[in-house]
Amino acid sequence: MGAHPYHHHVLTARDLEPVLAVAAKLAAPFDLKTMLREVVNAAKQVLSADRGSVWLYDAETDELVLEIATGIEPVRVPSGSGLVGSCARSRQIINVPDCYADSRFDREVDKRSGYRTRCMLTLPLVDHHGVLVGVMQVLNKSEGVFEPDDEALATVLAAQCAVALQRARMTEAIIEGEKLRQQLELARVVQMSTLPATMPLLPGYDVYGTFKPADLTGGDTFDLAVIDQGLLIVLGDATGHGIAPALSVTQMQAMLRMAFRLGADLETAFKQVNNQLADVLPGDRFITAFIGLLDTARHRIRFHSGGQGPILHFQAATAECVHYRPTSFPLAAMPLTTLRPAVEIDMQPGDILALLSDGFYEYRGPRDEEFGEARVRELLRAHHEKDAAEISATLFSAVSQFAGKAPQEDDMTVVLVKRGQP
Repeated sequence: MGAHPYHHHVLTARDLEPVLAVAAKLAAPFDLKTMLREVVNAAKQVLSADRGSVWLYDAETDELVLEIATGIEPVRVPSGSGLVGSCARSRQIINVPDCYADSRFDREVDKRSGYRTRCMLTLPLVDHHGVLVGVMQVLNKSEGVFEPDDEALATVLAAQCAVALQRARMTEAIIEGEKLRQQLELARVVQMSTLPATMPLLPGYDVYGTFKPADLTGGDTFDLAVIDQGLLIVLGDATGHGIAPALSVTQMQAMLRMAFRLGADLETAFKQVNNQLADVLPGDRFITAFIGLLDTARHRIRFHSGGQGPILHFQAATAECVHYRPTSFPLAAMPLTTLRPAVEIDMQPGDILALLSDGFYEYRGPRDEEFGEARVRELLRAHHEKDAAEISATLFSAVSQFAGKAPQEDDMTVVLVKRGQP
């Protein structure tokens, strides 16, 4: 027998009693797997069937997924395949009295399970918005084959089941979303706890750093800490933003602190941290990072930069910025055995070392134009006499005005080291 349209059979009180009982059950809160089990049990009860299964429609892959079925392993099939696919496409009941006589029936399922399917009722599960949720199949009526009255009962049940399943899916998605939000919040707390709680106080210097993630967590980090080797200056930017990059940069920062605490010099710390990260991070993840040390007695900064740039040195004497390029590949990109010599910057009175992550330079305005390095240079030139915190606030304000309503798509981090006037 071919595809049938829905029958408008008038249900008797005797018919309605089990259907309403099932509806009451399906109105209760369930997780998705429990809901599917209840749907199958309800179909078997109402239609006096031996077995049942529910295929959920995966819109992303355009497949039907068998999530639960008695004695059958979960499988995926294209949405146009077999009886279940025909039902999904036509959105009509298919009542087959002899499955082995129907070319659409897949006998492989019976072969795998050792079960013999005689007759089958296949129903589309469509919610009240007309969205296909899945397909329900009911197998082997206890006596004979499925009749038009069974189709009418199944239609009522299918409508109720579709809404209940959609509700279960939405509830599950909300719960998973809340779990993810809590995980992000926790990751944010962990990440923020690794940032300096207060700015170091150094005679003759004004230092400041801040971080504004694009999401709850970000792939940027910075450090400003007084250690035995001098003032440690770090700005790191991991690929992407979210939990994984946040963990990457947090890991890098902890490893750097440990290396310097154990007495490593700049070159040893940079190489060892890079090589360890190259071993543990996935191949598609890396971190651009500026790692420098300020000798306040000699007023000199020595640094290595793994892919992090531009590095701007505002020179108060000329009111111009010197641009330095990275000295090495991004951290974790590959193991390192040698390094180029570290770059040295002499900090004269009024000079500023300005480190900004690419969230500043690549911020796009409403005309799809990047904020760019030239604007940063001009802002440093115009506001270099302010203290470091005020310069940072000016940079953020300028980007905000430039962007208008354009959303922040990347993390934004600023690290400023300014030598005071005599």
